[in-house]
Amino acid sequence: MSSRTVLAFDYGTKSIGVAIGQEITGTARPLAALKAQDGIPNWDQIEKLLKEWQPDLMVVGLPMDLHGKDLETITPRAKKFANRLFGRFGKKVELHDERLTTTEARAMLFERGGYKALGKGEIDSLSAVIILESWFEAQYG
Repeated sequence: MSSRTVLAFDYGTKSIGVAIGQEITGTARPLAALKAQDGIPNWDQIEKLLKEWQPDLMVVGLPMDLHGKDLETITPRAKKFANRLFGRFGKKVELHDERLTTTEARAMLFERGGYKALGKGEIDSLSAVIILESWFEAQYG
């Protein structure tokens, strides 16, 4: 197991959740969600995150239906976002199946504080944490 720092994204057209994690511990924590305009992030904010956290790798959640099929509208956009991350910053980007992460994030937040805890940004960033921790698990089981 290596000690890479990994930045994860839960891609959405209005908000992009972000989490940072350490491969050696297999744990992640949420960072602030980024606003997006029709799926396009403020690339300067992403560049700032990369400078601050110096990740070795980025993981982008890949939205799919429950049967593992692409979702017509969002899956291609998440792939495009991942390609743009690589193209702009030259860091390795991996896609990771994110089925049920939003549902899981909502359930976790609800347990912690009821409906008050269910802010959109918190859900997206917690989804990014779940994506990243699930990616760690898939790497090292």
